[in-house]
Amino acid sequence: MSKNIKIIPALDLTDLDKLETLVQAVDDHPLVYGYKLGFSLGLTYGLPRVCKLLRKHTNKPLIYDHQKAATDIPATGQLFADVMKSSGIDEVILFPQAGPETLKAWTEALKEKELKVIVGGIMTHPAYLESEGGFIRNTAAADMYKLAFEENVRNFVVPLTKPSETERIFKEAGLDDGCTFYSPGYGSQGGDPANFPFIRNHYLIIGRSLLKAEDPALYLDEVSKQIKDTSGDA
Repeated sequence: MSKNIKIIPALDLTDLDKLETLVQAVDDHPLVYGYKLGFSLGLTYGLPRVCKLLRKHTNKPLIYDHQKAATDIPATGQLFADVMKSSGIDEVILFPQAGPETLKAWTEALKEKELKVIVGGIMTHPAYLESEGGFIRNTAAADMYKLAFEENVRNFVVPLTKPSETERIFKEAGLDDGCTFYSPGYGSQGGDPANFPFIRNHYLIIGRSLLKAEDPALYLDEVSKQIKDTSGDA
């Protein structure tokens, strides 16, 4: 299978000078697809200010990860979508643990604002799913992906640290090669994209190891080489 692998820097920091320096250093790298923002920048400075600052240095997609969104009642999805759109966000990650009605309502609200919807149901760390000692039933996680696919979502978060569980859900939810998978877990968490031969479009979300790199662009060159050496693609 010919693979399409990209990188998404996770901007999990609170220093705006470091933010600008990082984006300026890596934005021209051919593997960088876009940037993921979370609570650290959003709560510290406000998303509109952060997005406006980033737009000085990049035209690539800005992806908001609420860590975790879609855990409220269905009606708040419209307000959330309004905030995302007015802030300058392009894509939004949902983890619809509040149930199917919230998943449907929040997905529809984001699509009405022409925002790309990305749905996740499993995280990278241990003791998340019931079978690992966590709170979330394994079948419930699979249901999130399956229902999202039925709602015409084609972008999903899957953990790079759990290839077997991801493959199970890929099959049970009926996902296919037309989907794009966003994966945290590279670098500090030890995930390896070579363990996902069933995924064609694979975007690696890289945070801590990139943020700690003395030369971020050189680090991405090394990641690119590693991907090519292990999978034959980059």
